[in-house]
Amino acid sequence: MFELNDIKYENILDIKHLKFEKGKINVITGPSGGGKSTLLKMLNKMISPTSGSIIYNGRNLDLVPSLDLRREVSMLSQTPIILGETIEDNLKIAFQFQSRTIPTKEEMTKILTDVKLNKKLEDEARSLSGGEKQRLSLARILLLSPEVFLLDEPSSMLDKDTEDFILNFLSKFAENTHKTIIMVTHSPEVAAKYAQTLTHISEGKIKELDNE
Repeated sequence: MFELNDIKYENILDIKHLKFEKGKINVITGPSGGGKSTLLKMLNKMISPTSGSIIYNGRNLDLVPSLDLRREVSMLSQTPIILGETIEDNLKIAFQFQSRTIPTKEEMTKILTDVKLNKKLEDEARSLSGGEKQRLSLARILLLSPEVFLLDEPSSMLDKDTEDFILNFLSKFAENTHKTIIMVTHSPEVAAKYAQTLTHISEGKIKELDNE
């Protein structure tokens, strides 16, 4: 899985050592601007550390081709990304980029139900609310079924009931599939309920919660 050693990124991150556990829900907490989202972007090779090394499944992440990584690691950004006209377009587009078999309409409809998105495949994606767009983005990466899910505040736009539904679903999903989830949240309650490993990052460094 991912292991970070002596990682620095500009003046944002300074992490001596951090290891995420395979098949677990690994939660990262901390105040806004502390470097949590930057860390996820590094794990997804969107940015590179200024110094230090990131190891992924025994290989230096720098040596892992981006296309290979995209097949195994998918990221849900804090701001939902809408990539096509319809909901179906949004669910299919990542498969087209990766030259993978397009899921069936039945599979796409089921995943919408899984994330509690009561919409039709032909509905316009850009007219969705913020919370609906967030669930559509989550549905897209669930269909891709990577080994590692990088989730940046996956419930930030959801009401409390929908947040509970989605996080409970993700917890059961991880348990049943043994997939790895690395999730950023600002909520101590979410961290306490769902984290199997917990890392607190503040001012770019790993800190003990009691020190805050």
